[in-house]
Amino acid sequence: MRCKLFISMAALLVTAACTSEKMEQASPVASASFPAFDLEGHRGARGLLPENTLPAMEKALALGVTTLEMDVHVSRDGEVLLSHDPYFNPAHELLPAGAEIPVHEADKHILYQMPYSEIRKFDVGSKRYSRFPEQTLVKAYKPLLSEVADTVQAYREKHGLPPVFYNIETKSSPAGDGKYHPAPEEFVDRLMAVIDKKGIRPYVIIQSFDPRTLQVVHRKYPDVMTALLVENMDGLEKNLERLGFTPTVYSPYYQLITPALVEATHRRSMKLIPWTVNDLEQMKQLKQMGVDGLISDYPNLYNQL
Repeated sequence: MRCKLFISMAALLVTAACTSEKMEQASPVASASFPAFDLEGHRGARGLLPENTLPAMEKALALGVTTLEMDVHVSRDGEVLLSHDPYFNPAHELLPAGAEIPVHEADKHILYQMPYSEIRKFDVGSKRYSRFPEQTLVKAYKPLLSEVADTVQAYREKHGLPPVFYNIETKSSPAGDGKYHPAPEEFVDRLMAVIDKKGIRPYVIIQSFDPRTLQVVHRKYPDVMTALLVENMDGLEKNLERLGFTPTVYSPYYQLITPALVEATHRRSMKLIPWTVNDLEQMKQLKQMGVDGLISDYPNLYNQL
């Protein structure tokens, strides 16, 4: 009798623990209504101001975007910061004293191997980037994601703007684990901790080319919107099979968009948002084809759609 009672109590405790874990994982937070047609500023407004910086984000807001697109990495001390590259890029970033970064030394300045206090000292906005001659140069640094959220909120309140979405890309790959970034689960957990601390979860889409981080989001934070980035020619079916679930958004390179893909994604109740479209006529053609939004380095073009 005593043995049966012990087993019953143990089973009850296990069931309660599992239920508690499931409740914690679900953390149901209703996502905000997705824009009818989503206008995204790529890395803020990369064509106009240095990418993934606070000035670029504010510029995008001033131009009326509905979503701020950005990339994130993790520093050695676990801070989530904005950056596309896993190291400082010699093409458009400078050493703290303003000197050029020798191309062969780029890999010496890996963000995941540096504390954020050191990362912040580098100048990422004063060097002319040949790919974007229209950029207004401004001294800037790689900001924390938490700082971006605070800046966006302050700018919105000051100018009376409605809420905007955050399309946040986890920059990861299997080859980069432990060198350029933490493993997928730690990466996602650190990112979600910032998102929840700042209260922006209903307005967040987590995107990636790496299915692993999206799979973690889907498993641990199922209420959070996801976007699968695509640049391969494998096709919709194979890409979704590789991912293992249907994301909120399917986001291919814009030249992969066809009327058949528009129909297929909509049939699966996914949004179709191509990247990165910098020509006005191409924007118009894609919108007419039926895509659900656009991602552009030049959000100033949106007012001409």
